[in-house]
Amino acid sequence: MKAVQVTVLEGPDSLSVADIDTPVPGPDEVLIDVAYAGVTFPELLQSRGLYQVKHDLPFTLGSEAAGVVAAIGESVTGFAVGDRVATIAGKGAFAEVMTAPANATVKLPDSVSLSAAAGMPMNLLTADFALRVRGRLEAGQTVLVHGAAGGLGTALVQVAVAMGATVIGVVSTEEKAETVRSLGAAHAVMSDGFKDAVKEIAPGGVDLVADPVGNPKDGDRFTDSLRCLSTFGTVLVLGFTAGDIPQVKVNRLLLNNVGVAGVGWGAAFAKDRGLIARQWEAMWDHLVAGKLDPVIHGTYSLEEAGEAIKQLETRAVRGKVLLEVKKEA
Repeated sequence: MKAVQVTVLEGPDSLSVADIDTPVPGPDEVLIDVAYAGVTFPELLQSRGLYQVKHDLPFTLGSEAAGVVAAIGESVTGFAVGDRVATIAGKGAFAEVMTAPANATVKLPDSVSLSAAAGMPMNLLTADFALRVRGRLEAGQTVLVHGAAGGLGTALVQVAVAMGATVIGVVSTEEKAETVRSLGAAHAVMSDGFKDAVKEIAPGGVDLVADPVGNPKDGDRFTDSLRCLSTFGTVLVLGFTAGDIPQVKVNRLLLNNVGVAGVGWGAAFAKDRGLIARQWEAMWDHLVAGKLDPVIHGTYSLEEAGEAIKQLETRAVRGKVLLEVKKEA
């Protein structure tokens, strides 16, 4: 079978497509004929050996995919050959066939296409965990989303809107603002000067700030996010795509009765292997209703995996980048 291999840690341009043996599922795994794979930020880091999880070389890249179950391990229940599924795994998704843990694999509603499903696992599960679990979001509250037009940002917007929140998206261009508003965000503001714009929209502050961006090297976005919070509000820390990790002066938290919460979905799943199933159940009705439908920025072939991954560095991506492995019937 064909698979995108990391053989040297020299970045996306060093990736190669090779013919490798088709994997065999272990007792607790499913074998999936991959239709589409989602491209995520960890792949960019893994191609350079910069991700916190290390794999022995060579390895097949790819964290998430959607396809059809081809076989199941002897201990697996709840799945059958032919089921349409999505999955999230540490590696192996950029291939014609992959194995995945059964507890990290979910069945799809008939209304969800395999292409859409490939863009769901990492972003939707992270967004749900951030807003519903860590942020305890309630209908009627207001959420500020940084990087709102990106893959995770658009998922955060859609999940928050589906939960009945008012969403303010922070973006860098008017084109991205249009994307965010099309997803149901009530407002879109530019990243430069976002604090003042948010104060005009929500004078009393916002209940949650979802921040997958962190601080740019020439600014302190995080402190401005704290200043946007209402009393008892919380900044949800999801990542640092801008590069710099913010520092918190905790006296600001004390004086203003606000908080900061870490959102480590992967760490949570590592300790609670039933987490994905419960999250998928919580999102099921929204999925069926079409409220959680990833924006697709572009679709590439396996041979174009390096180019697809490099798109994430341009900061121009709106929504999700996919690899098409096998056309959907």
